[in-house]
Amino acid sequence: MSSISVVIPCHNEADGIAEVIASVPKPVFEIIVVDNNSTDASAQIAARSGARIVKESRKGYGFALRAGFAAAKGDVIVTIDGDGQYPASEVKRAVKYLDDNNLDFVICSRFPLDDKKAMNFTRRFGNAFFTILTNILFRVRFTDSWSGMMCFRTSIVPELNLESGDMPLSQEIKIKAARNKNLRYGEVHVGYAPRVGDSKLSPFRHGFQMLGYSFELWNKLR
Repeated sequence: MSSISVVIPCHNEADGIAEVIASVPKPVFEIIVVDNNSTDASAQIAARSGARIVKESRKGYGFALRAGFAAAKGDVIVTIDGDGQYPASEVKRAVKYLDDNNLDFVICSRFPLDDKKAMNFTRRFGNAFFTILTNILFRVRFTDSWSGMMCFRTSIVPELNLESGDMPLSQEIKIKAARNKNLRYGEVHVGYAPRVGDSKLSPFRHGFQMLGYSFELWNKLR
């Protein structure tokens, strides 16, 4: 199996980060926690739990992920969040799916949800809306365009030319990988659980941000 770098963007996840790190199957090549201006003890807890800490002072989900990608030394990167919603225990299964199917990029799709209580109606609706919109605009076949758990070969990152510094990076990276004729992408189903700690996602603010970015990216790529 390919060597694995697990990248976890982190802003104030002290309540759950240790459990997430402990859930990652051993051994993996490295666990990178990107401390994105946390004001709690997230970084210290993560370091004690065995993670390598990367600092990113520019606040934003996209900036944090891009810093983690740049620091990763494994053959394959798997992204998960520090709140326990994505199944860290399934990291190796995602990589095996990537390797077995000779893929370059894998979306770890949450849908259909195994536990509907893990996501409220507003977020289920938002995810469905953006996935349908993405499929129509970019002529792709995603079931979960906003999943924060992704698995891809480290070598493809420079080819994707990632630009977003915030939540839209989640769609940008999937769309650019799927639209790249030199890359092969697929999806694998994973579980999803209620988060630990307070959510950093604002459905309306990030939703409008994502909507604007979707049309901006469509205009660039059409």
